[in-house]
Amino acid sequence: MKTLIAATATLVALAMPALAQDAAKGEKEFNKCKACHMIASDSETIVKGGKIGPNLYGVIGRTMGSVEDFKYSDGFEAKAEAGEVWTEENLAVYVKDPNDFLGSRSKMTFKLRKGQEDVAAYLATFSE
Repeated sequence: MKTLIAATATLVALAMPALAQDAAKGEKEFNKCKACHMIASDSETIVKGGKIGPNLYGVIGRTMGSVEDFKYSDGFEAKAEAGEVWTEENLAVYVKDPNDFLGSRSKMTFKLRKGQEDVAAYLATFSE
């Protein structure tokens, strides 16, 4: 009986998708993102990057499409109106395929092919 329980627990663990959350790896993967995004608080610039995309400081826990003075796509505006909030999990899904996540065209054309969970964990270190 113990063997059956152990085998079942192992199969369940193997069947579940691994949610890798390695902020150090995410920092390295974020190098692909900084062409368009920066990470800057009111008092310091943590990652100097582009200004094409919104500042990602404090993104986890923030309402989607809510950075002031940034022109979002219609899909993001709908998510903002619905009050949807960024989590590590939904951010990882978004960066994998932005258009699919929004159900409409996103301004972000880049798709992060690997390390999505790690990037989300890295960005979470700059959120409350």
